[in-house]
Amino acid sequence: MAVPGYRPYGWEQWPEFPWWSYQFRRVLGETQEGGGAISECFMAAEAMRPGEGESWFAEWKRLADRVAAEAAAAEARRHGISARNAYLRAANYYRASEYGLPALDPRRLESFNSCEECFKKAGRHFTPPLETLRIPYEGSTLPAYFLRPSDLLTRWPVLISFGGLDSFKEELYFRFARGARERGIASLLVDGPGQGAAIRHQGLTTRYDYEVAVAACIDALLQRPDVDPLRIAVSGSSLGGYYAARAAAFEHRLAAAISSAAQWDLAKSWRKRALTDDNPASSQIKWVFGAKTMEEALKNAERFTLEGVVGRIRCPYLIIHGSYDHFGGQEEAQIAYEAAKAAGVDVTLMLVPAERTAAEHCQLDNPTLGEDIVFDWLTDVFMKKPPAS
Repeated sequence: MAVPGYRPYGWEQWPEFPWWSYQFRRVLGETQEGGGAISECFMAAEAMRPGEGESWFAEWKRLADRVAAEAAAAEARRHGISARNAYLRAANYYRASEYGLPALDPRRLESFNSCEECFKKAGRHFTPPLETLRIPYEGSTLPAYFLRPSDLLTRWPVLISFGGLDSFKEELYFRFARGARERGIASLLVDGPGQGAAIRHQGLTTRYDYEVAVAACIDALLQRPDVDPLRIAVSGSSLGGYYAARAAAFEHRLAAAISSAAQWDLAKSWRKRALTDDNPASSQIKWVFGAKTMEEALKNAERFTLEGVVGRIRCPYLIIHGSYDHFGGQEEAQIAYEAAKAAGVDVTLMLVPAERTAAEHCQLDNPTLGEDIVFDWLTDVFMKKPPAS
């Protein structure tokens, strides 16, 4: 029987249950960015019945409830930093708990709402405080957070960040926003169509032409006096890697674009992996794509391709991909890179090797190193572009 241990893609908690091991690795990696505590994570895992979604949900929620209560107690005593730290951990534990349940289970919405609530409470203790936004979008809105590096009166470069199939704006803090603020870059963390509150509260499913959502974000940013209009970039994680590349191809106000995990032809990739209605991710996929069956979702996904698209990108473009990505895709990263390069795009491919760690999907085994790679590249891009006067 295989035993838990370190693999080239990070810690494998339950070798016989790779999907749940991946989700555990995801939370464990985010502890180093404030999204949990290592001992708390292993305590929750020890109490779980491996491979059982209900047990996964129950133990993460139990931990989240306790840590949220500790945060509230610290806040009542005016210990703002301790309250902030605990609220952030609780938010990420609530986020993790969701994945034990089918997409439309009402308990999942309750956990999401608790995640949002804890994150907003943590944001009261940020310096400067978190801003909660509603970005106008086709008769509706996109929920978002804006985080500035400081209160100084200046025009900040901004990174717009989107998640993917199952990540949303709160998790993006542990993958992008914290590192951005340390480098003097503001963040706009967005729930786009098919993500977070946008699908849960407004029923907005995903779309192949994600430049529409990104354009709405840029329009909103350009109304702010504290944003540098010449230094606005976009990043997308996992399926968001497609969103970012697609947006950069058609929205030329962007100064840079980042695909954290490459995508080339989504339907072809999913068919190669033989995704069916029995797959652990099928419930999420069908929900996000507004489909009743996986075959319908696969049909909807056929427009999610960068073929004939990636060559239209005009800004510098980074593809960062783990060499031991849980979902594969290294070949797609190479195809996207070669197609962009052949079209004259200023493109960089970073295939992170296992000896550096951060070789998992979206660098989730070591998001801090992933941040270093992304922001070193982005800082260099922004330095080449003079800020707006």
